[in-house]
Amino acid sequence: MSEARAFDAIIIGAGQAGPSLAGRLTAAGQTVAMIERKDFGGTCVNTGCMPTKTLVASAYAAHLARRAADYGVVLNGPVGVDMKRVKERQQTVVRTARGNVETWLRGMPGITVIQGHARFESADTVRVGDDLLTAPKIFLNVGGRANVPDMPGIGDVPYLTNVDMMQLDTLPEHLVIVGGSYIGLEFAQMFRRFGSQVTVIEMGPRLIGREDPEISDTIREILEAEGITVRLNAECIRFARHDGGVCAHVTCEAGAPQVTGSHVLLAVGRRPNTDDLGLDTAGIEIDKRGYIVVDDQLRTNVPGVWAMGDCNGKGAFTHTAYNDFEIIAANLLDDDPRRVSDRITCYGLFVDPPLGRVGMTEAEARTTGRPLLVGKRPMTRVGRAVEKGETQGFMKVVIDAETKQILGAAILGLNGDEAIHGMLDLMYAKAPYTVIQRAVHIHPTVSELIPTMLGELKTD
Repeated sequence: MSEARAFDAIIIGAGQAGPSLAGRLTAAGQTVAMIERKDFGGTCVNTGCMPTKTLVASAYAAHLARRAADYGVVLNGPVGVDMKRVKERQQTVVRTARGNVETWLRGMPGITVIQGHARFESADTVRVGDDLLTAPKIFLNVGGRANVPDMPGIGDVPYLTNVDMMQLDTLPEHLVIVGGSYIGLEFAQMFRRFGSQVTVIEMGPRLIGREDPEISDTIREILEAEGITVRLNAECIRFARHDGGVCAHVTCEAGAPQVTGSHVLLAVGRRPNTDDLGLDTAGIEIDKRGYIVVDDQLRTNVPGVWAMGDCNGKGAFTHTAYNDFEIIAANLLDDDPRRVSDRITCYGLFVDPPLGRVGMTEAEARTTGRPLLVGKRPMTRVGRAVEKGETQGFMKVVIDAETKQILGAAILGLNGDEAIHGMLDLMYAKAPYTVIQRAVHIHPTVSELIPTMLGELKTD
């Protein structure tokens, strides 16, 4: 057996957290081996945030062009979509971002970039092909992939995942999406706006079941108004080949017992890339879903091994992965004891209009037994939304009536993904809502209505 090459640290995976941690470690004078088996940048850069939001932007442009007459703008002829140009625009964004990450990594002093699949040989040694690498600190940043559940007939039909969707350069005639949550709904709206017929099949009684019912219902209304068919309570989904593509058999409260589509997209969650790392060889504990078990500072049960990003089950977002890096770097290099439990839940759903969410839902807040104050304001009463002709949705906040602190908030509406941050920052400051209620915001913006909403709170 060849002798292992020694480093101060090994990072497996060049997704969101890995390169940033490599930058901090090498800047501190440590030698680092960065191992990446495929594309630099991870899910966000290659098949997640950046390409999908690029597609969302193209879909929004088509949607706005079709509404040109609403703004007194005259277009000659119908609005068309060139999917080959849409894909090329998306791929240009991906290639640029991926190349920037790789260039940054390879330019770091003290780093060795290795391309290949890493597997543990012991708690401090990994193998990549014929190479053995060892280090006292190993950081796992291996990400996740689309979940493909063993539904009846799924092995007999062609299907797409979010990765495959990035490669489409023709328009599906009828896109059937299995999964009515965040990923599925973004693809549903964008491809409807590109021109596809779209049907969303959801096993639960409503879309995005973790949200409050009024958010689920409003998003469903927005999508159905654009011509998307939503099938709920599809408890017995099975697939079969059909002359027109794929037939999805569903059991629903209403509607036909089957849906035939030209393409099927599976958007039923994610799973961690932990099943082929040799974690058992190193003695690293995983939970029943395959996520690496970590403590509040992202340490595994094996000393000297940390897990960050999607593989640790502590968050499934680019921003939580980056925060994982910040927590690890702060504890190791800055003598700053940061913790995962200090993080406030926040995320966005990037349909149009977008949903920005922070903290608890109203349903979650009710389970605490605390007395609540609730504020809500429709976007029809937000001047900026009226001026832009985009008045769908509402903003909502839930507050602890005794401490006056915000427990959670949602803005489903124009610029909701940006405007929500004012309330998120107030939550991190642990300040009472009256601070932002008395703030003077810029007019005309969406954010200026947050103080107004906070002045109209009602007792739960």
